[in-house]
Amino acid sequence: MVPYVWPANNVNNLLETKQDISYLEVPTAPIAIMKEIRKDGSILLHSQVPFETYPKTVTERLRYWAEIAPEKTMIAQRDVDGNWLKLSYAQVWEKVQRIGQFLLHSDANVERPVAVLSGNSWQHALLALAAQHVGIPFSAISPAYSLRSTDFKKLKHCLEVLTPGLIFVQDGEQFKKVLEVVDVDSTVITAKNEIGDSVPFKTVLKTEITSDVAEANAKVEASTVAKILFTSGSTGMPKGVINTQGNLTCNLQQITQTYPFVKNGQLTLVDWLPWSHTFGGNHNFGLVFFNGGTLYIDDGNPSPQGTKITVNNLKEIAPTVYFNVPKGFEELVTQLQTDEALCKNFFSKLKMLFFGGASLSQYVRDSLDVLAIKSIGKRILISSGYGMTEACPSTMFNTRYDQQAGNLGVPVPGITTKLVPCDDTFEVRFKGPNISPGYWRNPIQTSSAFDEEGYFKSADALNFADDDNPNAGLIYDGRITENFKLNSGTWVNVGIMRSKLIAASQGLVRDVVLTGHDRDFVGAILFLDFANCTAVAQLPPNSTLQEICKSKEVQSIIQEAMTDLANQGSGASTIIRRATIADFEPCDKKAEITDKGSINQRSVLMNRKALVNRLYELSKVDGVIEIERS
Repeated sequence: MVPYVWPANNVNNLLETKQDISYLEVPTAPIAIMKEIRKDGSILLHSQVPFETYPKTVTERLRYWAEIAPEKTMIAQRDVDGNWLKLSYAQVWEKVQRIGQFLLHSDANVERPVAVLSGNSWQHALLALAAQHVGIPFSAISPAYSLRSTDFKKLKHCLEVLTPGLIFVQDGEQFKKVLEVVDVDSTVITAKNEIGDSVPFKTVLKTEITSDVAEANAKVEASTVAKILFTSGSTGMPKGVINTQGNLTCNLQQITQTYPFVKNGQLTLVDWLPWSHTFGGNHNFGLVFFNGGTLYIDDGNPSPQGTKITVNNLKEIAPTVYFNVPKGFEELVTQLQTDEALCKNFFSKLKMLFFGGASLSQYVRDSLDVLAIKSIGKRILISSGYGMTEACPSTMFNTRYDQQAGNLGVPVPGITTKLVPCDDTFEVRFKGPNISPGYWRNPIQTSSAFDEEGYFKSADALNFADDDNPNAGLIYDGRITENFKLNSGTWVNVGIMRSKLIAASQGLVRDVVLTGHDRDFVGAILFLDFANCTAVAQLPPNSTLQEICKSKEVQSIIQEAMTDLANQGSGASTIIRRATIADFEPCDKKAEITDKGSINQRSVLMNRKALVNRLYELSKVDGVIEIERS
């Protein structure tokens, strides 16, 4: 197909008039927040929307849909020939029973969980559901710990914490070295390329079902541990967050009440987000079987090569909701802008776009609006929220059609939000049936994670969009542990500064790492949006990153953005004096980028000390963009 490029004047007209173009309206939960100000200055928020009942255990809804819609496809993934292998709800339910029977007679039990080291797959999905069905804890560990690491330090830590009785890997050969190095005393199941005495997954599926499965499931309670999900470990070793059966089903009900249009089989996902993280593994995967939807496993990711796989899938399957991280949307927008057929199919059944993990730039928002208008004549709801592994994951959602950047929305029904004064902002804390009881085999971390009233302490700072109207939502105000002090003793709010610079850069800056701890001014390392920068600099699409970094047009726009922010600033902590454009992509092997595609600030600062030091040279340094000191 010949690439289709939107006429430039048409795009500009659409951007100018998009506010006058209506949205494709979809039902969302009412917004009715009660605000209580306490004597100690803390504030309690909770939704007045009645919270509906939810299942006691994870697989109750799976059983329901297997009975109500047995032939409906629940999960699909491309096979070796590129065709979609589809499993119906009835097939999934039957296979879950067989796997559950196998697990009951394996070395896995409540003290020795099931661990998965590889990525998303239909086998992974069935194993997870089977373990939870018979009451055995399940843990999906980031594949990066096995396949991108050289010392396997984080993997060893996770396995030592878990003491798994059974380990699953998709490809035995791919994980052979890893399993030899970590030297685990566990049964190993492989989907292909068996190694040693590993058990083939196809053998597991032949297990005869007995009454043991039903008896084991009958003992599962809302308090039964369903999952152990490890945090990213960006500030230390990963922590094993306990997700109980009730935690998970509660949050799936909270999400479903917020977005009722996903009910009754109306959800179709094409999704790559990793199940070793709560966004992909709890939120997205869980919503599918909870509501009788269909999940097409996308083997892509938010990289140029991974996006090609995603695009190939989206040309065939039209999602009703599309979840992604900002980096994924950035890559996808570039493809949508040059392929009219892809764009029309993508938007043909779409009811909502949803991003998480980081802020979405205004340029990408505008681009998605333009593409939707061009394709279906209406704008699409772009939603987001706030969550964490400890909340399974959702605590707040922003369902407003014209939401402001950084606005996380309002608390979901069934949860109480506590705002504790912290300097000129609030630390946000939560209590509710979706909040984790703590960390696996770590009573010290568990104890320190909750305050004296039992609220989970997030270490994130939020503030009101409107002090007098709690329905207007809460604004992300940075991560308390990410903020730093200049040598003057003044705190720098990383989250706000980063968001402001990205918004002011006219779509050129994709991400920012801020510098300045114990220094006399704030600096920045900038990661650029390749496609936008080449367009602005009028460079060919195959230009190198180094050529883009040297572009006078790009540097000029960034300097102008820094100057505008400085003119709005109120002091050294709100002004970025110097910035340098990264002429490299963040390195996943050095943990500079997470599985979700976001920048790990701490790792970049640790690994790029020489680059940071260049920002603070006394004399003018080539490649450093600087604004005049006032």
